[in-house]
Amino acid sequence: MQSSTERSATDDADGRRLRGPRSPASVAGALGLVLVLLVGYALLPRIALFHAASIVGRAGPDFSLTLVANGASLGGDDTAVTMSRLRGRAVLLDFWATWCPPCRVEAPIVDQVARRWRDRGVVVVGVATDAPDQGDPRAFALGEGLTYPIVHDMNGEASRLYEIANLPTLVFVSRSGKVVAVRVGITDDAEIERLLRRALD
Repeated sequence: MQSSTERSATDDADGRRLRGPRSPASVAGALGLVLVLLVGYALLPRIALFHAASIVGRAGPDFSLTLVANGASLGGDDTAVTMSRLRGRAVLLDFWATWCPPCRVEAPIVDQVARRWRDRGVVVVGVATDAPDQGDPRAFALGEGLTYPIVHDMNGEASRLYEIANLPTLVFVSRSGKVVAVRVGITDDAEIERLLRRALD
């Protein structure tokens, strides 16, 4: 007969097998895995920011993308946004997607900033990165009541030019067309305004 000390599990009154206590090694292994995941999540935004920051100090690449919403807010009847035509004004590019939860959180913040700064030499442009089968940027913008112009980077042209690896990403471009800052992840109102002031200098 096998003794209780020789069994890896015990029987209850109904004869069901019960798991014995976890070994210290398995508990330590589980805790180690959790620690690795936590460290990874903590470092990921910093890695993404380091990658995106490689364009800071360089001239913002030119692109031309079709407007899908709020084109009238630019003060003309253009059907596209062309970066080179915005020279002389500070530009905030908001790279986002309809399927991105943090982007949905940040969009109202960006919209409030756009409303406050549109008469102060600042142009805010939302750059939707959805593939054709991922979402409808126009429907999202109108449904959320966003007021700043939205363009659709359907083939990823602008995202590649600005080295966008994560969403949401904000790119701040100065009056002279130079990238002065990049922020990855949800950015608060105060930080956006601080960086817009730098772009206007």
